[in-house]
Amino acid sequence: MRARRPGAIAEAAARRPRGLPLGERGRLLIVAADHPARGALAVGGDPLAMGNRLDLLERLTLALSRPGVDGVLGTADILDDLLLLGALDRKVVVGSMNRGGLAGAAFELDDRFTGHRAQDIERLGFDAGKLLLRIDRTDPGSLSTLHAAARAIDDMAARRLPVFVEPFLSRRVNGKVTSDLSPEAVATSLAIASGLGGTSAYTWLKVPVTRDADGMSRALAASTLPVVLLGGEVHGDQDGAYERWRGALRLPTVQGLVVGRSLLYPADGDVAKAVDTAAGLLQET
Repeated sequence: MRARRPGAIAEAAARRPRGLPLGERGRLLIVAADHPARGALAVGGDPLAMGNRLDLLERLTLALSRPGVDGVLGTADILDDLLLLGALDRKVVVGSMNRGGLAGAAFELDDRFTGHRAQDIERLGFDAGKLLLRIDRTDPGSLSTLHAAARAIDDMAARRLPVFVEPFLSRRVNGKVTSDLSPEAVATSLAIASGLGGTSAYTWLKVPVTRDADGMSRALAASTLPVVLLGGEVHGDQDGAYERWRGALRLPTVQGLVVGRSLLYPADGDVAKAVDTAAGLLQET
């Protein structure tokens, strides 16, 4: 179909049944799958876990079929596949906007907007955008990303489209970009992200969960903007991660979860079980 009917993607987007707007759906569970476009294919000890696209699509369609899953976050190639498969009907669809900061690259923190533009998200009838904002005070590339992020927020707000901003304070350790997840660093990153653009009316924050529950509360106190929790990759302690998510979901600005590899590639291989557990946490809180 891709070779012979490329127009089928736009046709599928045009006829896709839409669900409730983002802010009216209540608690959100969104599955994230935008890692491959940044060259981040590894999960755990497998360097090419996300490198098999058919396997990834099987995992995504299974996750999207489970009760309580509201939608998906992805780059154009993945969302186009899901449109053709009819997997996005009445789902929240979030386009990933900046993927130019390739994992391990010298220019990683100059994270150019190589994915969805605001006009693409509007044209396709998607519900929101997402951008990654890693800030290293010693790397000039962060300033370029900061400036581009502000303009992307303006472009989305002009179309009344929400945008999830995922901020981190980062630094290089032995050449590898590492994010600081201390409460102080998370609070600082949220304060910076909240102030970007000419209005914050359509800005949501996508926030990592700190290991300390009190620290999470202090970090989220830095902003009044709506928050979705970033699941991140879980290293062998899935139960501990669920417990941290459960606690953070009780905080007043938190609207839900956006989780990728830990649901799509759980340690026990049971995608349905992992997704159902996450959905259950939203029902509890």
